Parts: sequence; structure tokens; C-alpha cells
Amino acid sequence: MKLVFATNNKNKLEEVKAMLTNFEIVSLADINCFEDIPETAATFEGNAKLKANYITKKYGLNCFADDTGLEVEALNNEPGVLSARYSGEHHNSEANMQKLLHNLKNISNRKAQFRTAVALNINNKQFIFEGICKGEILDEKTGENGFGYDPIFKPIGYKKSFAQMELSEKGIISHRGKAIKKLVDFLKNKTW
Repeated sequence: MKLVFATNNKNKLEEVKAMLTNFEIVSLADINCFEDIPETAATFEGNAKLKANYITKKYGLNCFADDTGLEVEALNNEPGVLSARYSGEHHNSEANMQKLLHNLKNISNRKAQFRTAVALNINNKQFIFEGICKGEILDEKTGENGFGYDPIFKPIGYKKSFAQMELSEKGIISHRGKAIKKLVDFLKNKTW
């Protein structure tokens, strides 16, 4: 089955393709969609729906979209839906991490969670899947893999950051991995 993953983020695409091996996953670029789809909702689920609905309406294709963010307990769940733009509209991961670490300076509560919402539009129906990975924010960047906030996020029960993990290991325990697993299980158990 062919599905559009409504993203231009090559890292996300690679991560999801590794999890959805029984499906042909194509990106926005593959369908010649180069518009910047607005993410103006107040929730991850709302933004995922906006993106999926945009693709379905404009291109008439089965697709799924995600919205993901980091919620830090001591910062009233910031950066939340603004995770990619935490330090400004330029989507700079390094600047986002530095701002977050600065805002957590002298704060002992480092509890945080990544949250992903996935909206699947298929055969004129919409389904929502969510994944959460709890952990904590490290004092400094650790590791070279991953993207976004991965170098400063350590999941509960692990001694290393997401950026120190192989893609396959991260995929099993990550927020996106959990949401995509729900999506995969759903697709496998449906007869289309």
C-alpha cells in the first residue's frame, strides 16, 4: 500500500520508513508538494489533522501526518506545539536546545516527555494515534545521532540520550515509534 507521509523532514521520513517496511511511503516532495502547510492548531492532534487534511483535499491521496513536540514539566509543558520554532521561525535545532537548557538553568525538575499525534486519512476516513515517551532533560548535549532535541533527552530506564541510540533502538521506545506502531497495527488488521 502506498501512503503519503506529509513531511519534508528527511530525518522523520527515514525514521518512519524504517518502521513501515511493508508499505511504500512517499514524502511531500515525491508528490511535488512544496507548500508550507500551516500548523496553526493549539494541539499536536490539531496540527496533524491540518496537515493530513490539506494533502487529502488538494491531492486526493491516502496520507498520514504527524505533529510532535517536547513538553517540559517545569516549564508548563513548553515548548509544546512550538517545539520546532521555540527559538524563532527559523527551525534551528541548536538554538532551540540552547534556549531550553537556558530556561532550565538552576531548575532541578528535569521531567519531560515527547508527544506525537498521527492523523491518518484513508478511504475518506480519519484515524488518530498518539505516542508518548517520558524522560528527562540532560544538562548538556550527548550523542551524535537523531535530530531536534534528541541530544538532550534521556528516556526513563535508559542511561543514554536519544542521540546516542541507533535508529532501530530509538524507534521501538520513542513517541513517534509508539504512534507509528499503533498506525501499523491498525493498517495490518484492516482489510482495505
